[in-house]
Amino acid sequence: MIAITRYRVPDADGDGFAERMTAVLRALARSTGFVSGRLARTVDEPGLWALVTEWDGAGHYRRALGAYEVRLEFMPLAVYAVDEPGAYEVVSSA
Repeated sequence: MIAITRYRVPDADGDGFAERMTAVLRALARSTGFVSGRLARTVDEPGLWALVTEWDGAGHYRRALGAYEVRLEFMPLAVYAVDEPGAYEVVSSA
């Protein structure tokens, strides 16, 4: 499964956001079931970011989000999150 969480971040907070979200990504990478992850920023609207992670299954993703180490890094950044569904089951790939 993949998880995509988008964030709207004011320009003034962009550098700090990238640094803090990289710490989140590192914490997630230590979780069981983590496959890959990346932080991206849209080229057309620099204040819009996306954290994209891939997991062996939804259970691994949900458990990782509940881990204390992840929550400590992740929760303060939730203020920037776009409220929309973010967990996707992969149905096709090439």
